[in-house]
Amino acid sequence: MPNTAICRSVKAIIFIAACALSTWTSAHTGVESQIHHRFLAGFVHPLLGIDHMATMLAVGIWSALSARRAGRALLWAPLGFANLLMVGAMLGLQGVVVPAVEPMIALSLLVFGLLVVSRLHLSGLGSALLAGVFALFHGLAHGGELANSSSAFETLAGMLSATVLLHAAGLALGWRLRHASGWLVRAAGGAVAAFGGSLALLQLS
Repeated sequence: MPNTAICRSVKAIIFIAACALSTWTSAHTGVESQIHHRFLAGFVHPLLGIDHMATMLAVGIWSALSARRAGRALLWAPLGFANLLMVGAMLGLQGVVVPAVEPMIALSLLVFGLLVVSRLHLSGLGSALLAGVFALFHGLAHGGELANSSSAFETLAGMLSATVLLHAAGLALGWRLRHASGWLVRAAGGAVAAFGGSLALLQLS
């Protein structure tokens, strides 16, 4: 990959990280609570948590990096994540409580970061199941927050839309990184894994 293309990829990663940090800050200052349109509130919800946002991007990046060729194989993990995310959200709406939701969300960041670093190739079903297991916990967290909402389904529709777009952004970035220098991929995956590991330690401490 030419140096200019590598620079653009680096800038893209930095831009995503900056957006994630700014939205994470917004989530702690009540920005989401000021949005009155439920679909829009649901759409920005995953974007306002750096843990959720980074996980969804990492799923797409890993899918693109580990795929042997373009095609439907790229979609197994994103589809598994999106579908099981909604299953988890529905369970959360019904009041289902599962222990260690937040630690599992942190662990998902660690795992997907390491998958980006290793570019580990799994079967389509294996990729979907792995992504789906962690997505259940993300969904439970979202659904639990909406358990008493009268417009939960509209909000969840917004969340699902944002999830699909984040997966698509991750796929696009990952496909670009397929031909980038190895250090760039390891740096991107390592940053996600380190963030997940630090969150997991905080959750367990």
